[in-house]
Amino acid sequence: MQIFFKCNGEWVHQNEHVSEESLDESSGLKVREVFINVTRQQVEDFHGPEDYWCQCVAWSHLGTSKSRKASVRIAYLRKNFEQDPQGREVPIEGMIVLHCRPPEGVPAAEVEWLKNEEPIDSEQDENIDTRADHNLIIRQARLSDSGNYTCMAANIVAKRRSLSATVVVYVDGSWEVWSEWSVCSPECEHLRIRECTAPPPRNGGKFCEGLSQESENCTDGLCILDKKPLHEIKPQSIENASDIALYSGLGAAVVAVAVLVIGVTLYRRSQSDYGVDVIDSSALTGGFQTFNFKTVRQGNSLLLNSSMQPDLTVSRTYSGPICLQDPLDKELMTEASLFNPLSDIKVKVQSSFMVSLGVSERAEYHGKNHSGTFPHGNNRSFSTMHPRNKTPYIQNLSSLPTRTELRTTGVFGHLGGRLVMPNTGVSLLIPHGAIPEENSWEIYMSINQGEPSLQSDGSEVLLSPEVTCGPPDMIVTTPFALTIPHCADVSSEHWNIHLKKRTQQGKWEEVMSVEDESTSCYCLLDPFACHVLLDSFGTYALTGEPITDCAVKQLKVAVFGCMSCNSLDYNLRVYCVDNTPWAFQEVVSDERHQGGQLLEEPKLLHFKGNTFSLQISVLDIPPFLWRIKPFTACQEVPFSRVWCSNWQPLHCAFSLERYTPTTTQLSCKICIRQLKGHEQILQVQTSILESERETITFFAQEDSTFPAQTGPKAFKIPYSIRQRICATFDTPNAKGKDWQMLAQKNSINRNLSYFATQSSPSAVILNLWEARHQHDGDLDSLACALEEIGRTHTKLSNIAESQLDEADFNYSRQNGL
Repeated sequence: MQIFFKCNGEWVHQNEHVSEESLDESSGLKVREVFINVTRQQVEDFHGPEDYWCQCVAWSHLGTSKSRKASVRIAYLRKNFEQDPQGREVPIEGMIVLHCRPPEGVPAAEVEWLKNEEPIDSEQDENIDTRADHNLIIRQARLSDSGNYTCMAANIVAKRRSLSATVVVYVDGSWEVWSEWSVCSPECEHLRIRECTAPPPRNGGKFCEGLSQESENCTDGLCILDKKPLHEIKPQSIENASDIALYSGLGAAVVAVAVLVIGVTLYRRSQSDYGVDVIDSSALTGGFQTFNFKTVRQGNSLLLNSSMQPDLTVSRTYSGPICLQDPLDKELMTEASLFNPLSDIKVKVQSSFMVSLGVSERAEYHGKNHSGTFPHGNNRSFSTMHPRNKTPYIQNLSSLPTRTELRTTGVFGHLGGRLVMPNTGVSLLIPHGAIPEENSWEIYMSINQGEPSLQSDGSEVLLSPEVTCGPPDMIVTTPFALTIPHCADVSSEHWNIHLKKRTQQGKWEEVMSVEDESTSCYCLLDPFACHVLLDSFGTYALTGEPITDCAVKQLKVAVFGCMSCNSLDYNLRVYCVDNTPWAFQEVVSDERHQGGQLLEEPKLLHFKGNTFSLQISVLDIPPFLWRIKPFTACQEVPFSRVWCSNWQPLHCAFSLERYTPTTTQLSCKICIRQLKGHEQILQVQTSILESERETITFFAQEDSTFPAQTGPKAFKIPYSIRQRICATFDTPNAKGKDWQMLAQKNSINRNLSYFATQSSPSAVILNLWEARHQHDGDLDSLACALEEIGRTHTKLSNIAESQLDEADFNYSRQNGL
């Protein structure tokens, strides 16, 4: 007998066959078995219209026989589930269906369900079915079915876990039956009640919907008063009843006025500590009304020049909240100037919140007071202030640093590299080969920290920092990738976002809209950053034009605190800045300069372009331990100040006072909300003593360690693998398995004509991938893309599985990740 194998239409060499012979005991016939080994490398190196296959052919003098074809494929199991189970809340005895679609794999994955990390055996519980298309079905939910459910998928390659789904089985709380009607009251009504006790709500359950008591007329409208029908009662009786009601109301009003007068008297006495007399009673009600302050009596020891007669003809009018945007404001609004009485000044506050203004005994005011509106830019008039004492908390105005530019540099050659601005989200990727061989350039990158040179037109707002990269006369042969953070909540329905460049004459011109088709540059907009492929250096920025009122800017809100000059006082400063790392770094730098500490992890606030203002308030201050200075518990910021505040950190200051020095713990809530918009709560729980305070990290460490990386270690994909990928995908493929599919699998779905103009489209796509994933911990996204395309280009699966894993390990080791 002759037995040989044919694989992919070609005979396998005889030396590769392994033959075994045995005797069939039942028939006594000789049985011959032949084996061949097929290696993974053979399958990967095969390129054909179908899978790698082999066939067994046997012949003798009686004839020839062929087996069916056997396909040989590389086994794999993708990492991401096509559908993860979703959490459910169901009533008791309701049906629960948890859907699970495992990752694609060869061979197909087996699915197993876990409840609270324990396997579920549907054979032992008839109420559970796990056989229906990988889904988990609980026919009648029981309280014991509550828990965390996980879908496990496994084949010969690996095991994968889905996200856990939390199932909550609840009992519908309902009303007991109504009670009997009560006896008829003198008002000719009776009532009945019912209780929400079937069962009573617990474990966070909701109260029953509806009314707990009900009343109705008990005489069918024929109410009897003094044994006479109602319609027979004389008008005199009705008048007498009306008089009684009138006198009762007048009596109640007199009592209320008396209580109010007493309250005003007590309040004015209690406020004598602050050296002001409240003239408007709206201060007691907490209403947002215009009110006046008058100076204290001449003999008040808090005034530096008590002998001077007050000039009541001179006044200041303040309109707008005490929310500051520059270092000058921060110094003028410290404890020394914000919460003590002003001499010879009558203050009128016109705002949606109330605040007391003044100077401490450590400062003198000379000359006449200038009327003005505060705050409105930098052209404000103030009296000269001469500090007598210098403290760690109030700095001299002349010592304020003037920062106009944040800058970093690096020297790059033919191998390329990456330039990162630490903790700003701004980076520059110079591809391999962009600079000619034997050449090197000192490349710099900077961020404008002063007033933006890009002045917005109309409704257009600046969404990013102004980023400059150079030198401007440098020429690159391959587009470089510039990453710029932005603060827009990306949606083409609500924003029209543009990339702009500053000309040599200082004017700004539009390069492109991010949704446009262009062959000169490419913009890839991610949720928090924009990655731009460019071929010329210069100054760039992103602007946005809101299309609808639903356009959203993402703001980062944070609260800092520090001790005041007065040992009993503690200052809170709440910041609302654009959600870019660069903007928050400005806040951190200023707070470090003032000795401030971050008290809570910053949070995101979605600020709509609906023209409604922002309110910031301090809530839940512990009574008998702390009190907030009068009229500063709530502050309001106009819409335009928030919407356009992209270069000066916007913040509001609050001053709290301890009743005793023994109080060292502070807990309160900071509420930041937009009217008819989003709201965030910052929970402050801290010790005011620096030795006991827990430090909150401002930034992750990955940005600050390597500002400039050159050569191969700057790239996650090794150069040898890049070459293989480019050689495979740059060549057009009849089935579309070329660079266009590589782009689509990496979520690059628009403006593909830009890549078509490049000498190596795949290389440019990989450069964009490098810029986009510089902080990722692994190469999963690229590996998954290559796995999907690998069914045609089977040799790429080796790259995706083994070499990319090794490259990922080496990159992480080199960069300390």
